Amino acid sequence: MRTLVFAHRGSSKAYAENTRAAYMQALADGADGIECDIHLSADGFVVCHHDPTVDRTSNSSGRVGEKTLEELKSLDFSSWRNPEIPAAYGQLHDQFLTLGELIELMKDAGPGVGLAVEIKHPSPFGRQLEEAMFTELESLGWNSGTSMLGDIQVSFMSFDPGSVRFMMDRVSAEHICQLVTEVDEQWIEELCEAGETDKAGVAAVLAQAMTEGAELLSSGEPQLAGPGVAYMRKHPRLTDQWLARGATFRVWTVDDPRDATYLVERGVAQLTSNVPALIKEHLGIA
Repeated sequence: MRTLVFAHRGSSKAYAENTRAAYMQALADGADGIECDIHLSADGFVVCHHDPTVDRTSNSSGRVGEKTLEELKSLDFSSWRNPEIPAAYGQLHDQFLTLGELIELMKDAGPGVGLAVEIKHPSPFGRQLEEAMFTELESLGWNSGTSMLGDIQVSFMSFDPGSVRFMMDRVSAEHICQLVTEVDEQWIEELCEAGETDKAGVAAVLAQAMTEGAELLSSGEPQLAGPGVAYMRKHPRLTDQWLARGATFRVWTVDDPRDATYLVERGVAQLTSNVPALIKEHLGIA
């Protein structure tokens, strides 16, 4: 079994996550795929960004969904991680990308690299986020039957079971990944900082979503399972059941070579890492 290594928000140890530089470094590192996160901008563009706000990763603040694409592109999303961007990776204000711009960048890099798109919820736009994503992909030549866009194999991921079910009406289950994790304080705080006011309510909703996500994976509906490393270690019996029924695992975030060895020995086929070159070298697949 060949192990695939996806670059988590690009090679995001080297350059700021979900930026042009991080994606280009991932391609230079020989990553087998690029993972990105998406939101909608205020003017309806599908943009590559993780958090519901720009506070953590830019020189500004506020919700992604309340800023236009022009406003987002004017911000500095790079200096917090590594302000020294090689000229070949673009200038400071070239770093924030739409999903379409990421795909064009990948097309220019040549064939053989997959794209894993994580749909971020809760979104103020609801399922408009998924609809806008599908419209964007179709405009670029994506085939929903094969989930191929030229030479790029596209897969979709979400922690939200409702999003996973919604997408399975449009895309084969083999290209849909249900993400699961332990609900922790950081995740709860992230949503509260984005405007949610009921902390206990947020925790309850997240816990219910993760329960439903695990049930979906146990049912065999989505054929890609996306647990975190800690989840794999905490729930060996449950995850072994998913492996035994034939699920393909895409585990995140695998930056420690010891975790990579453990996961491959468990039968995990796909790893997502901030340091894809390191993990590929450790596994002897560089």
